[in-house]
Amino acid sequence: MNKLSSIPPDLDLDDPRFRIKPYQQIVASCTGAFITSIFVTPLDVVKIRLQAQQKAMLSNKCFLYCNGLMDHLCPCPNGKGSVWTNGNGKFTGTMDALMKISKNEGILSLWSGLSPTLVLAVPATIAYFVSYEQLRLHFKDTYNKKYRKDRINAASIEQPFWIPMVAGAIARIWAATLVSPLELIRTKMQSQKLSYAEIMQALKTVVKYNGITGLWMGLSSTLLRDVPFSAIYWLNYETIKQKFRGTQHSFTFNLAAGAIAGSIAAFLTVPFDVVKTHRQIEMGEKEIYSDKPRRSSGTWTIIRKIYNQNGVKGLFTGLIPRVIKVAPACAIMIATFEHGKLFFQTYNATRMLQCDSDLQYLQHKRNSIK
Repeated sequence: MNKLSSIPPDLDLDDPRFRIKPYQQIVASCTGAFITSIFVTPLDVVKIRLQAQQKAMLSNKCFLYCNGLMDHLCPCPNGKGSVWTNGNGKFTGTMDALMKISKNEGILSLWSGLSPTLVLAVPATIAYFVSYEQLRLHFKDTYNKKYRKDRINAASIEQPFWIPMVAGAIARIWAATLVSPLELIRTKMQSQKLSYAEIMQALKTVVKYNGITGLWMGLSSTLLRDVPFSAIYWLNYETIKQKFRGTQHSFTFNLAAGAIAGSIAAFLTVPFDVVKTHRQIEMGEKEIYSDKPRRSSGTWTIIRKIYNQNGVKGLFTGLIPRVIKVAPACAIMIATFEHGKLFFQTYNATRMLQCDSDLQYLQHKRNSIK
C-alpha cells in the first residue's frame, strides 16, 4: 500500500510508463463532445442565420419560395438597400437573432440540427482528439530519440512548438473529411427551418447534379478554416501549459487555457468560416431558383465578393456568436478530455504499481520457501 500511495499528484500525462491507450482516449473525448454540442448549438444556429442573411443580400435574387418555412427576402440590386421580410425579419445582431428565432419559431428551433450535430460530434471528436494525441506523441517520441538521445525518456523534454501545430493540422484534415457530409446537412438545417424530408430532397438534388462528391461541398473552405484553427489552437494551448508547467493543471486551469486558445484561433479564422457557410447553404437552391445547381464559386472569389460588398466587416459576420460559441466549447472539450486523460493515467499507474507490488510479494514468498 505504501507503494500505491507514492503515486505523484503531478503525473506527467506524457509519461510513457502510464500513457493512456487509444480506447481510453476515445472514452475521454466522448463526454465533452455531448456536453459541448448541447451547449453551443443555439449559438451555432444564430451564427449561421446571420451569415445566411448576408449571403441572401449578396445573391441579388429575390426569395419567393412560399412554403411557410423560409424567409421571403428581396434584397435591392446593389445589396445595400432595405429588405422586405415575411418571417423573422432582418437580424441586427446576435441577441436580436436569438430573440426573433425564439419568438417566431419556438425556443426549440435554437437547437435545429442538434441530431446531426450529435451524430457528427462523436465520430469527429474521436477522430480528431485521438489522432491528435497519437500524432503528437509519435512526433515527440521520434524527435526525442533522434535529437535528444541523452534524455531518459520522451516525457523528460519540452516538445518543440511545431509538434502540436503539425499534429493538430493533420488530425483536423482527417476528421473534417470524415464528417463533411454530416456537416453539410447540419449547416443546411440551421440556415433555414426545414424538415428532414426537405433536407433529403436537397441532398438528392446535390447528388443528382454533382455526383456523390457533392456531399463534400464546401470541404475545401472548411479545411481552409479548420486546419489553421487547429494549428493556432493547439500551439496556444500547449504554450500556455508550458508557461505554467510548475503549477497544477486543474480542471479550472484547463478551462481557462482552452477558452483563451480557442478565442484567438476563432477570431483569426472567422473569414474562412463565413466562406464555408456561404458555400454550403447553396445546397438545394434548384428548388428555389428553378435552375440547375452549379458548384459554388472558389474561396477567394467569395472573399473578394464579400469584401467588395461589405468591406472587412462583412468578412467577420457572425464573429461574436462564433467566439462566444468557440471559447466555451474549446474550454469544456479540452478540460473534459484532459480530466479523462488524468483519470485513466492514474488508473494505469495504480494498476502498474499494484502489479509491481504483487510481483515483489510473490518473489518474497518464493524466497521464504527456499
